[in-house]
Amino acid sequence: MLDSLTFLVEKLSLLSNFKLFEFKWTDRKRNEAGCKERTMHAPLSLLRGDLLEVPRTLFTHFGIYLGDNKVAHLIPDIMPVLTNDKMIIKTVITNKRLIMGCLYKCATVRVDTLEDFVFDSNILVNHMDRKCKAQQPFPNEEVAERAEQLVGAIPYSLLWNNCEHFVTYCRYGSAKSQQTEMFCECLKSIIQDQRSVFLSVLLGMIYIVCFGLAPSTTLPTILISFTLWMAG
Repeated sequence: MLDSLTFLVEKLSLLSNFKLFEFKWTDRKRNEAGCKERTMHAPLSLLRGDLLEVPRTLFTHFGIYLGDNKVAHLIPDIMPVLTNDKMIIKTVITNKRLIMGCLYKCATVRVDTLEDFVFDSNILVNHMDRKCKAQQPFPNEEVAERAEQLVGAIPYSLLWNNCEHFVTYCRYGSAKSQQTEMFCECLKSIIQDQRSVFLSVLLGMIYIVCFGLAPSTTLPTILISFTLWMAG
């Protein structure tokens, strides 16, 4: 039981360090890599076609700078499903719209002002160029044009078609997400760790004690534990 609790704490700490997918670089490493980082309170020199990254609470958000203080970015939004009125769709996306878009797997590539996109956060400019050295970015004008061509409603997947896939497609020609890869690696490590089997059994037994012995409590405990055991 102690091993299972230790395992749980380890994995929760790991996810906390990732901030659920965010890349954690120290300021020293960023400076060594020559990353341009700015806030909206400091002078910001951007070129059309630059790839922008801004930290959010649980992840890093990405966009393509289009010039004239405008940014194209992919964001979950339920509104394109509910209406064709472009004026309504262009309004600021609320948390409710965003969550419903995630659940319905619908997003929109929209153009917002730089201030609305940044939302008072730090900006990394073309930081991904240093992480994708094997892929040369397109010329900036072509990057911006590719982003503009995708403006509008688009299918959404948290893991397989998110804002990072959008910007990597525009800038490098192939849609990839290192945040997704990091999450999948973390999930893989959890599944491969045999302590997850004992933890699932422990939680299953607690579930059975609380809700009684029944197929609805017993079968999930057996199936989940057996699946983890075979996959580990």
